[in-house]
Amino acid sequence: MQDLRRLADRPTWLLGRAYARSRTLLNEGFGQEGLSGYHFRVLAALDEHGSLSQADLGRHAKLDRSDVVATVNDLVEARLVRRDADAADRRRNIIAITASGASALERLGQRLDEVQDRLLEALSPRERVTLVRLLRKLT
Repeated sequence: MQDLRRLADRPTWLLGRAYARSRTLLNEGFGQEGLSGYHFRVLAALDEHGSLSQADLGRHAKLDRSDVVATVNDLVEARLVRRDADAADRRRNIIAITASGASALERLGQRLDEVQDRLLEALSPRERVTLVRLLRKLT
């Protein structure tokens, strides 16, 4: 089925369809590990920045405060991160990635690479670079 003529060449329509396809592929890929994109973002932020307060973690992972709490709870339960009281301020929690979390992050990174390849399989390597460059300009 073809797109409606009024939509077919609209960037907003095309970006929306590409987003929907990318979300489906990501959810499938991360779901194979029993995790989500939020889990990946939190683990990646901890790997890149070290132990963080929940507030800082949310800023680095670009997640809303309530999403950080729920995501950290999931990761603590799975023993992929540790939540400790801050020695300097007992009201604040410090989140740290565990060895199991680092291993999970590596597996998720491999899944992410596979998703990129599936999503962009119709593009040449040069077109992929151009697409990323243009998307960065838009964001």
